[in-house]
Amino acid sequence: MTADSSSSPAQPDNGRGTASVKSAALWAAASQYSQFALQFVTSVIISRFFLRPEEIGLFSVALATAMILSIIQDFGLTRYLGRHPTADEDTVRHCTVIAVTFSFVLAALILTIAWPVAAFYSEPRLFPILGLIAASYLLNPWSIVPVALLSRKLNFRATFLVNASGAAANSACALTLAAIGFSAESLAWAMIAQAAVRATMAQVLRPTPLTLKVRLHRAKEIIGFGASSALLYLSGGIGMRTPDLIVGRMQGMSAAGLYSRGVALAAQLHYLVAGAVGAIYYPTFARLRDEEKDLGPYYERVVAAHGAIVWPAMALLAVLSEPVILLLYGPKWVEAAPLLAFVALAECWFVALPLHMDLPILLGRLRQLLYFNLADTALSVATLMAGAAIGLEAAAASRIVYGAGWFFLYAFWLQRLVGFHWQAMLRIYATSLGVAAVTIVPALYAVFVWRSPATLGFMDFTLTATACALSWLAAVFVLRHPAREDLVGMALHVIAPVRERLKVRIA
Repeated sequence: MTADSSSSPAQPDNGRGTASVKSAALWAAASQYSQFALQFVTSVIISRFFLRPEEIGLFSVALATAMILSIIQDFGLTRYLGRHPTADEDTVRHCTVIAVTFSFVLAALILTIAWPVAAFYSEPRLFPILGLIAASYLLNPWSIVPVALLSRKLNFRATFLVNASGAAANSACALTLAAIGFSAESLAWAMIAQAAVRATMAQVLRPTPLTLKVRLHRAKEIIGFGASSALLYLSGGIGMRTPDLIVGRMQGMSAAGLYSRGVALAAQLHYLVAGAVGAIYYPTFARLRDEEKDLGPYYERVVAAHGAIVWPAMALLAVLSEPVILLLYGPKWVEAAPLLAFVALAECWFVALPLHMDLPILLGRLRQLLYFNLADTALSVATLMAGAAIGLEAAAASRIVYGAGWFFLYAFWLQRLVGFHWQAMLRIYATSLGVAAVTIVPALYAVFVWRSPATLGFMDFTLTATACALSWLAAVFVLRHPAREDLVGMALHVIAPVRERLKVRIA
């Protein structure tokens, strides 16, 4: 690799800083994995035993509608606090007041559009579901500012407590109400439970009391920062959330549920294998920028880490999509299998250029990013509408076309901005593709020779997954993937405390 392989992208030059960043990464991973486990188990149980595809689709459409507007919730406060020189108490107080104020604005907007949305989809139940989602947003400000402050200090142990407790409340509420018979509304009530518990835990760990001592010029400064990126996040929100809306409108709520389940499963696996450390990237690259270091080599290492892990995982998920759906959700969800395969393959495009929004914002290229993001959103909506007009599988397949366009849209601009080398990046891509190809060989044998997708039972699936994991491990070293040393370093850091405890016991 171009950068010195003895240090990770997040590391300052001293050993103490290295350890602190690695610990932060591990706590961030623990937070992500605990949330993933709870959300995953909850989605499996609810989908398999309680809710039908059309009920999942109903909630997905309501949530997508609300989340397009949810940019108002944060309004740039997290990034403002992350880049503020001191984040003093006066700044914190002003951010808290602004967060609470905008939560009421967001809730009012959701309630205003709730009935028109219900009428547009001819689904009256969308109205009460949107009302419940609006109520949950009223509680979010009490966790937004504390979590931003904790993340600023890389205190991901505390953010783990906030996120894990909220996820546990969500799961418990969703499962209980779904079992009782609350249908899609159980998922909306679960959002309220999660927001309440997160807010309580965040305030215990980092109190941010509300005050009426607000100076207009400070409030304008903070709101101005958020306003400068509001259009950007609105554009991004439309691009990310309209698929459920478009599929729901053009193909029906059952199709929206199937599509949502396929997308969610691919996204969950993505974040399981690579998204956990994403929370540390922004403060890490902010530190590197402040130290006036060349960002290119560090960015190449981030790309390598994603390519080594996410590409093989997504390729494997695409090959095993039908067995995965059948084992997890049961036969009534089998139509989601080809959708999952297409979406999983599309994910490979999006992880090829990580931090495509974070780094431009960090480097002060907000206006340029907005133009790119508007083009990105238009491409996403256009390709999806074209696919959805043909059918549900075509809608999912359109994500691969969109992903290719997305990559070429951002690639050359990010190269000029960050300064990575195309020779290094192409080597990373080629090696990642090779690792992915080797990884899926046992899976291809399992579903096309040994068994069929419909007859690959749990034990067969477990053996196949184990063989694929061993193939991946061998490929990373045999093909000399650029991320192998970073992966080994992280693994050694994970097992170091265990080794120390063993030494103490032996002594």
